[in-house]
Amino acid sequence: MSKVKYYYDSETLSYRKIVVKKGKRIGVISLYILGMFLGGFLLLLVYLSFPTLETPREKVLNRELANMQLQFELLNRKMTEIEDVLADVAHRDDQIYRIYFEADPIPEEQRRAGFGGVNRYRDLEGFDNSRLIISTSRRMDILTKQLVVQSRSLDEITVLASEKEKLLAAIPAIQPVANEDLSRMASGYGWRTDPFTKVRKFHHGMDFTAPTGTPIYATGNGRVVRADNTATGYGNHIVIDHGFGYETLYAHLHRYNVRVGQQVKRGDVIGFVGSTGRSQAPHLHYEVIKDGERINPINFYYGNLTAEEFEILLRKSQQENQSLD
Repeated sequence: MSKVKYYYDSETLSYRKIVVKKGKRIGVISLYILGMFLGGFLLLLVYLSFPTLETPREKVLNRELANMQLQFELLNRKMTEIEDVLADVAHRDDQIYRIYFEADPIPEEQRRAGFGGVNRYRDLEGFDNSRLIISTSRRMDILTKQLVVQSRSLDEITVLASEKEKLLAAIPAIQPVANEDLSRMASGYGWRTDPFTKVRKFHHGMDFTAPTGTPIYATGNGRVVRADNTATGYGNHIVIDHGFGYETLYAHLHRYNVRVGQQVKRGDVIGFVGSTGRSQAPHLHYEVIKDGERINPINFYYGNLTAEEFEILLRKSQQENQSLD
């Protein structure tokens, strides 16, 4: 029940009851409500004019957003470092490794190719930080692709290195008869006088004179494909297939020390000097064949001769004398 209010009437010297008119009461209530709306509106304006006023939830979200931006910046710095390292590896790959192993460099377009066609980052659009996220995602994708290209290239280099090692071991690179066992280097590659017909004809190998029974060495790794005397003029002879298009022939042997199909290594004793077949004296006739063509063996003695010894051998091989077969 509402309290009754009175006022003191000085004329009658008595208290009179205060009677509030109905219209006035409604006006007071209206003013009160209007004051509340105005106060709320003013508070809203104040709130909106101070963006630093955040709710606890907004503070948490803003901290997470700031941390995300920091992490993306750190990620971009790391990607820059990785790109620099990858560029250095790619440079060495093209300018050193692939040149050494005689392989074509990887085209720059292939290394730097991006991703065309469909927009791969459509789902990342429409956010406040879309530009940062899309840029980082694109760099990551390109970097991943470059790493795949470089990884495949290094796999190829590994195979080439393995093949190069096999090639270096296979190439005929030493004399078939040791220097201390030689009587002399009788005849070289080129035009020579035939010992039987006395007619000049092309001599396709080199003749090394040595006593019967002197060891003959395989000049490179390979497989024995012939060890017989059925080829005209060669007598007992051996042919070694070294792979990579190389073969070597050793003729006029006294006897064999290998069999057909046997794998041999550079320096293995494969037979012994003799004078079988079309031969005038004990010696080894030695040939190097590349891709079916007989070439000058003088170019393949870098494995066991000094520069001085090679110079002497070269000078003797160029003398147009009489061959021994």
